[in-house]
Amino acid sequence: MIPQWLTHNRLYELARSGRRLTPWWGVIGIGVLIAFGSQIFALPISLVLFFLGMVEENTVNQPPLVSGLILSLILAVSFGAMILLTWLWIRFFEKRSFVTLGFEPGRVFFLYGRGLLIGLASFTAIVGLLAPLGYIAVENSDPAQVGLAALGGVLLVFFPGWLIQGAAEEVLTRGWMLPTLAARYRPWLGILISSLFFAIMHGLNPNLSILAMINLALYGLFAALYALREESLWGICAFHSIWNWVQGNFFGLAVSGQNASGGMIFNLMETGPDWLTGGAFGPEGGLATTIVLLLSMAIIWWWPASRQQVVTQLVTTHKS
Repeated sequence: MIPQWLTHNRLYELARSGRRLTPWWGVIGIGVLIAFGSQIFALPISLVLFFLGMVEENTVNQPPLVSGLILSLILAVSFGAMILLTWLWIRFFEKRSFVTLGFEPGRVFFLYGRGLLIGLASFTAIVGLLAPLGYIAVENSDPAQVGLAALGGVLLVFFPGWLIQGAAEEVLTRGWMLPTLAARYRPWLGILISSLFFAIMHGLNPNLSILAMINLALYGLFAALYALREESLWGICAFHSIWNWVQGNFFGLAVSGQNASGGMIFNLMETGPDWLTGGAFGPEGGLATTIVLLLSMAIIWWWPASRQQVVTQLVTTHKS
Protein backbone atom coordinates (compact mmCIF):
# COMPACT_ATOMS: atom_id res chain seq x y z
CA MET A 1 0.00 0.00 0.00
CA ILE A 2 1.36 3.40 -1.02
CA PRO A 3 1.24 5.87 1.92
CA GLN A 4 -0.62 9.13 1.43
CA TRP A 5 2.43 11.23 2.32
CA LEU A 6 4.02 9.91 -0.86
CA THR A 7 1.16 10.94 -3.14
CA HIS A 8 -0.16 14.03 -1.30
CA ASN A 9 2.65 16.06 0.17
CA ARG A 10 3.25 19.57 1.42
CA LEU A 11 6.42 19.82 -0.71
CA TYR A 12 4.29 19.31 -3.85
CA GLU A 13 1.94 22.09 -2.74
CA LEU A 14 4.87 24.43 -2.21
CA ALA A 15 6.16 23.67 -5.71
CA ARG A 16 2.73 24.52 -7.15
CA SER A 17 2.68 27.88 -5.34
CA GLY A 18 4.67 29.56 -8.12
CA ARG A 19 3.43 30.83 -11.47
CA ARG A 20 4.83 27.90 -13.47
CA LEU A 21 6.54 24.51 -13.07
CA THR A 22 9.71 23.68 -15.00
CA PRO A 23 9.18 20.79 -17.49
CA TRP A 24 11.20 17.59 -17.10
CA TRP A 25 13.73 18.44 -19.82
CA GLY A 26 14.27 21.84 -18.22
CA VAL A 27 14.71 20.29 -14.78
CA ILE A 28 17.44 18.00 -16.09
CA GLY A 29 19.13 20.64 -18.25
CA ILE A 30 19.07 23.42 -15.68
CA GLY A 31 20.03 20.88 -13.00
CA VAL A 32 23.18 19.95 -14.93
CA LEU A 33 24.10 23.61 -15.44
CA ILE A 34 23.61 24.39 -11.75
CA ALA A 35 25.39 21.26 -10.48
CA PHE A 36 28.52 21.69 -12.54
CA GLY A 37 28.44 25.44 -13.19
CA SER A 38 28.40 26.23 -9.49
CA GLN A 39 31.81 24.61 -9.06
CA ILE A 40 33.37 27.34 -11.19
CA PHE A 41 32.70 29.85 -8.42
CA ALA A 42 35.44 28.25 -6.29
CA LEU A 43 38.05 28.71 -9.03
CA PRO A 44 39.13 32.22 -7.93
CA ILE A 45 39.71 30.94 -4.38
CA SER A 46 41.78 28.04 -5.69
CA LEU A 47 43.88 30.43 -7.82
CA VAL A 48 44.48 32.80 -4.90
CA LEU A 49 45.46 29.93 -2.62
CA PHE A 50 47.75 28.58 -5.33
CA PHE A 51 49.61 31.88 -5.73
CA LEU A 52 49.89 32.18 -1.96
CA GLY A 53 51.47 28.73 -1.88
CA MET A 54 48.71 27.34 0.35
CA VAL A 55 47.63 24.55 -1.99
CA GLU A 56 49.52 21.29 -1.64
CA GLU A 57 48.88 18.03 -3.43
CA ASN A 58 49.15 16.19 -0.11
CA THR A 59 47.14 18.09 2.52
CA VAL A 60 48.45 15.72 5.21
CA ASN A 61 51.53 17.96 5.34
CA GLN A 62 49.41 20.98 6.29
CA PRO A 63 48.18 21.84 9.81
CA PRO A 64 44.51 20.79 10.25
CA LEU A 65 43.39 24.41 10.70
CA VAL A 66 44.97 25.40 7.37
CA SER A 67 43.72 22.43 5.33
CA GLY A 68 40.35 22.67 7.09
CA LEU A 69 40.05 26.35 6.23
CA ILE A 70 40.88 25.69 2.57
CA LEU A 71 38.37 22.85 2.25
CA SER A 72 35.70 24.80 4.13
CA LEU A 73 36.13 27.84 1.88
CA ILE A 74 35.96 25.82 -1.32
CA LEU A 75 32.89 23.87 -0.16
CA ALA A 76 31.13 26.97 1.11
CA VAL A 77 31.68 29.01 -2.06
CA SER A 78 31.06 26.33 -4.70
CA PHE A 79 28.03 24.77 -3.01
CA GLY A 80 26.78 28.11 -1.75
CA ALA A 81 26.65 29.05 -5.43
CA MET A 82 24.57 25.92 -6.06
CA ILE A 83 21.99 27.14 -3.55
CA LEU A 84 22.08 30.65 -5.01
CA LEU A 85 21.60 29.49 -8.61
CA THR A 86 18.72 27.21 -7.64
CA TRP A 87 17.03 30.06 -5.79
CA LEU A 88 17.52 32.43 -8.75
CA TRP A 89 15.85 29.93 -11.07
CA ILE A 90 12.73 29.45 -8.95
CA ARG A 91 12.60 33.17 -8.13
CA PHE A 92 12.69 34.47 -11.69
CA PHE A 93 11.30 31.56 -13.73
CA GLU A 94 8.92 29.68 -11.45
CA LYS A 95 8.08 32.85 -9.50
CA ARG A 96 8.19 31.47 -5.97
CA SER A 97 10.23 32.05 -2.84
CA PHE A 98 13.17 30.20 -1.31
CA VAL A 99 10.93 28.99 1.52
CA THR A 100 8.99 26.84 -0.98
CA LEU A 101 12.05 24.61 -1.40
CA GLY A 102 11.11 23.04 1.93
CA PHE A 103 12.39 25.62 4.41
CA GLU A 104 9.17 26.67 6.06
CA PRO A 105 9.54 28.04 9.62
CA GLY A 106 8.33 25.93 12.50
CA ARG A 107 10.06 23.02 14.23
CA VAL A 108 13.32 24.05 12.53
CA PHE A 109 15.57 23.26 15.49
CA PHE A 110 13.78 20.00 16.17
CA LEU A 111 13.93 18.78 12.56
CA TYR A 112 17.53 19.88 12.05
CA GLY A 113 18.67 18.48 15.39
CA ARG A 114 16.94 15.18 14.74
CA GLY A 115 18.54 15.02 11.30
CA LEU A 116 21.98 15.47 12.86
CA LEU A 117 21.36 12.66 15.35
CA ILE A 118 19.92 10.27 12.76
CA GLY A 119 22.78 10.98 10.33
CA LEU A 120 25.35 10.38 13.05
CA ALA A 121 23.66 7.13 14.08
CA SER A 122 23.25 5.91 10.49
CA PHE A 123 26.88 6.23 9.50
CA THR A 124 28.06 4.91 12.86
CA ALA A 125 25.88 1.86 12.15
CA ILE A 126 27.92 1.21 8.99
CA VAL A 127 31.15 1.25 10.98
CA GLY A 128 29.40 -0.89 13.58
CA LEU A 129 28.65 -3.52 10.95
CA LEU A 130 32.25 -3.68 9.73
CA ALA A 131 34.14 -3.44 13.03
CA PRO A 132 32.94 -6.73 14.62
CA LEU A 133 33.99 -8.55 11.44
CA GLY A 134 37.52 -7.20 11.81
CA TYR A 135 37.18 -5.09 8.67
CA ILE A 136 37.92 -1.76 10.39
CA ALA A 137 41.34 -0.95 11.85
CA VAL A 138 43.14 2.09 13.24
CA GLU A 139 45.63 3.52 10.74
CA ASN A 140 48.98 4.94 11.79
CA SER A 141 49.15 8.68 11.18
CA ASP A 142 50.71 11.95 12.23
CA PRO A 143 49.49 12.73 15.80
CA ALA A 144 49.02 16.37 14.76
CA GLN A 145 46.31 15.27 12.31
CA VAL A 146 44.26 13.17 14.73
CA GLY A 147 42.23 13.66 17.91
CA LEU A 148 42.27 16.79 20.04
CA ALA A 149 45.22 18.22 18.10
CA ALA A 150 43.04 18.36 14.99
CA LEU A 151 39.80 19.43 16.69
CA GLY A 152 39.94 23.01 15.39
CA GLY A 153 40.24 21.93 11.76
CA VAL A 154 37.66 19.17 12.20
CA LEU A 155 35.06 21.63 13.49
CA LEU A 156 35.98 24.29 10.93
CA VAL A 157 35.33 21.88 8.05
CA PHE A 158 31.83 21.15 9.28
CA PHE A 159 30.88 24.78 9.72
CA PRO A 160 30.49 26.21 7.20
CA GLY A 161 31.96 23.65 4.75
CA TRP A 162 30.01 20.38 5.05
CA LEU A 163 26.98 22.23 6.42
CA ILE A 164 26.59 24.19 3.18
CA GLN A 165 27.67 21.32 0.91
CA GLY A 166 25.10 18.87 2.28
CA ALA A 167 22.33 21.46 2.18
CA ALA A 168 23.17 22.50 -1.39
CA GLU A 169 22.85 19.03 -2.87
CA GLU A 170 19.55 18.58 -1.05
CA VAL A 171 18.24 21.96 -2.23
CA LEU A 172 18.95 21.10 -5.85
CA THR A 173 17.71 17.51 -5.89
CA ARG A 174 15.15 17.05 -3.11
CA GLY A 175 14.13 20.69 -2.66
CA TRP A 176 13.65 21.63 -6.31
CA MET A 177 13.88 18.69 -8.74
CA LEU A 178 11.81 16.15 -6.81
CA PRO A 179 8.72 18.25 -5.93
CA THR A 180 8.75 20.12 -9.24
CA LEU A 181 8.56 16.89 -11.24
CA ALA A 182 6.16 15.32 -8.74
CA ALA A 183 3.80 18.29 -8.90
CA ARG A 184 3.87 18.60 -12.69
CA TYR A 185 3.87 14.90 -13.55
CA ARG A 186 3.88 12.04 -11.02
CA PRO A 187 5.51 11.61 -7.58
CA TRP A 188 7.37 8.48 -8.67
CA LEU A 189 8.95 10.38 -11.56
CA GLY A 190 10.24 13.09 -9.25
CA ILE A 191 11.69 10.52 -6.87
CA LEU A 192 13.29 8.48 -9.64
CA ILE A 193 14.84 11.32 -11.63
CA SER A 194 16.12 13.20 -8.56
CA SER A 195 17.70 10.00 -7.18
CA LEU A 196 19.40 9.08 -10.45
CA PHE A 197 20.52 12.67 -10.97
CA PHE A 198 22.12 12.67 -7.53
CA ALA A 199 24.07 9.51 -8.40
CA ILE A 200 25.19 10.90 -11.77
CA MET A 201 26.37 14.12 -10.05
CA HIS A 202 29.04 11.97 -8.39
CA GLY A 203 29.88 10.03 -11.55
CA LEU A 204 33.25 11.73 -11.96
CA ASN A 205 34.41 10.96 -8.42
CA PRO A 206 37.59 8.87 -8.17
CA ASN A 207 37.55 5.14 -7.40
CA LEU A 208 33.90 4.84 -8.45
CA SER A 209 32.45 1.32 -8.74
CA ILE A 210 29.14 -0.14 -9.88
CA LEU A 211 28.09 -0.80 -6.28
CA ALA A 212 29.06 2.76 -5.35
CA MET A 213 26.76 4.10 -8.08
CA ILE A 214 23.96 1.87 -6.83
CA ASN A 215 24.48 3.13 -3.29
CA LEU A 216 24.49 6.74 -4.45
CA ALA A 217 21.14 6.17 -6.16
CA LEU A 218 19.86 4.38 -3.04
CA TYR A 219 20.96 7.33 -0.92
CA GLY A 220 19.03 9.60 -3.29
CA LEU A 221 15.96 7.40 -2.81
CA PHE A 222 16.42 7.38 0.95
CA ALA A 223 16.83 11.18 1.03
CA ALA A 224 13.69 11.60 -1.09
CA LEU A 225 11.65 9.47 1.31
CA TYR A 226 13.14 11.29 4.31
CA ALA A 227 12.26 14.74 2.91
CA LEU A 228 8.78 13.67 1.88
CA ARG A 229 8.15 11.95 5.22
CA GLU A 230 8.94 15.16 7.10
CA GLU A 231 7.45 17.38 4.35
CA SER A 232 10.50 19.57 4.87
CA LEU A 233 14.13 19.90 3.85
CA TRP A 234 15.54 20.85 7.25
CA GLY A 235 16.09 17.30 8.47
CA ILE A 236 17.64 15.80 5.36
CA CYS A 237 20.00 18.79 4.98
CA ALA A 238 21.29 18.11 8.49
CA PHE A 239 21.51 14.37 7.81
CA HIS A 240 23.52 14.87 4.62
CA SER A 241 25.97 17.32 6.20
CA ILE A 242 26.68 15.26 9.31
CA TRP A 243 26.93 12.04 7.24
CA ASN A 244 29.79 13.48 5.18
CA TRP A 245 31.51 15.04 8.18
CA VAL A 246 31.31 11.91 10.33
CA GLN A 247 32.58 9.81 7.45
CA GLY A 248 35.58 11.98 6.57
CA ASN A 249 36.53 14.05 9.60
CA PHE A 250 35.29 11.96 12.49
CA PHE A 251 36.22 8.45 11.35
CA GLY A 252 38.86 9.48 8.79
CA LEU A 253 37.38 7.46 5.93
CA ALA A 254 37.09 8.46 2.27
CA VAL A 255 34.01 10.50 1.34
CA SER A 256 32.69 9.36 -2.04
CA GLY A 257 36.19 8.47 -3.19
CA GLN A 258 37.95 11.54 -1.78
CA ASN A 259 39.89 12.07 1.44
CA ALA A 260 38.66 15.00 3.53
CA SER A 261 41.08 17.68 4.68
CA GLY A 262 41.08 19.32 8.11
CA GLY A 263 42.19 16.40 10.24
CA MET A 264 40.07 13.74 11.95
CA ILE A 265 39.02 12.57 15.38
CA PHE A 266 39.81 8.92 14.57
CA ASN A 267 41.87 7.66 11.64
CA LEU A 268 40.24 4.40 10.59
CA MET A 269 40.75 2.31 7.48
CA GLU A 270 38.87 -0.54 5.81
CA THR A 271 40.69 -3.88 5.84
CA GLY A 272 38.06 -6.23 4.43
CA PRO A 273 36.83 -7.04 0.92
CA ASP A 274 36.01 -4.03 -1.23
CA TRP A 275 32.51 -5.29 -2.04
CA LEU A 276 31.64 -5.02 1.65
CA THR A 277 33.76 -2.09 2.86
CA GLY A 278 33.78 0.05 -0.30
CA GLY A 279 37.56 -0.01 -0.75
CA ALA A 280 39.17 3.19 -2.03
CA PHE A 281 35.78 4.83 -2.61
CA GLY A 282 35.02 4.64 1.09
CA PRO A 283 32.14 2.89 2.88
CA GLU A 284 29.60 4.42 0.49
CA GLY A 285 30.87 1.97 -2.12
CA GLY A 286 30.27 -1.17 -0.05
CA LEU A 287 27.47 -3.55 0.85
CA ALA A 288 27.46 -2.39 4.49
CA THR A 289 26.10 0.97 3.33
CA THR A 290 23.57 -0.78 1.09
CA ILE A 291 22.22 -2.67 4.11
CA VAL A 292 21.96 0.44 6.30
CA LEU A 293 20.24 2.45 3.56
CA LEU A 294 17.69 -0.29 2.86
CA LEU A 295 16.91 -0.66 6.57
CA SER A 296 16.62 3.12 6.92
CA MET A 297 14.18 3.32 4.02
CA ALA A 298 12.08 0.53 5.53
CA ILE A 299 11.90 2.43 8.83
CA ILE A 300 10.82 5.64 7.07
CA TRP A 301 8.21 3.79 5.00
CA TRP A 302 6.45 2.24 7.99
CA TRP A 303 7.02 4.99 10.54
CA PRO A 304 3.64 6.09 11.96
CA ALA A 305 2.43 9.48 10.72
CA SER A 306 2.21 12.34 13.21
CA ARG A 307 -1.10 14.04 13.99
CA GLN A 308 -0.04 17.09 11.98
CA GLN A 309 0.78 14.95 8.93
CA VAL A 310 -2.55 13.11 9.17
CA VAL A 311 -4.45 16.43 9.20
CA THR A 312 -2.39 17.74 6.26
CA GLN A 313 -3.01 14.59 4.24
CA LEU A 314 -6.76 14.69 4.92
CA VAL A 315 -6.99 18.34 3.88
CA THR A 316 -4.92 17.76 0.76
CA THR A 317 -6.96 14.68 -0.21
CA HIS A 318 -10.21 16.62 0.27
CA LYS A 319 -8.95 19.47 -1.96
CA SER A 320 -7.92 17.05 -4.72
